[in-house]
Amino acid sequence: MALYLIKDLDDDYHSRVGVWQITESEEELRALASVPTDELEEISYIKSESLRKQKLAVRCLLDALFEEKVYLSHHDNGKPYIENSAMNISITHTDRYVAVILNPTDEVGIDCESLDRDFSAVKKKALSEDEIEEVEESGEEQRNEQLAIYWCAKEAVYKMISQYGVDFAEQIEIDDFRMRGEGELVATFTDKDGFEEEYELEYMTFDRHVLVWVIG
Repeated sequence: MALYLIKDLDDDYHSRVGVWQITESEEELRALASVPTDELEEISYIKSESLRKQKLAVRCLLDALFEEKVYLSHHDNGKPYIENSAMNISITHTDRYVAVILNPTDEVGIDCESLDRDFSAVKKKALSEDEIEEVEESGEEQRNEQLAIYWCAKEAVYKMISQYGVDFAEQIEIDDFRMRGEGELVATFTDKDGFEEEYELEYMTFDRHVLVWVIG
């Protein structure tokens, strides 16, 4: 069993972050996870073994986080929800890790990325001019990690607000931050009517991965 982390967040709503390290074979994950028959059938149609394992690992993680069996489903826009619980959930996965965040009252978002990925394209795709300036002032060695944190933060906010057609560079702005192993970020989301909403995020780095989460 590769439960990597369960983190109870320091808030009033007993929010939790869970992380599962995928060390098992697909057969071992199937044996560990209590997957409803219809969901197991959907997973079996996925061609990628890596993605099948990620889906099964999410199930294993949910089993560790919930005392009762939960039924995971998705809205038309892909946002996950639990059919038999009012708990808000967001999910993220890489080839080696899956993670979820849970909150009983507020919308949530979470994103994880491997630092073995090259994030250089993120500058043009997702960063504002101010954010690009901050990145270019940092050292070359830490630049990829900084870009990964920016990307994960914007993805987490995007998952939380669950709106179509969000321009990451124009609508989600991350305040300048000092990189550490873990820390806090501030993001401002501007909707299409010009209304601004500020959010506090948390991030951590581990095993060459970046994990960022936000609670609305």
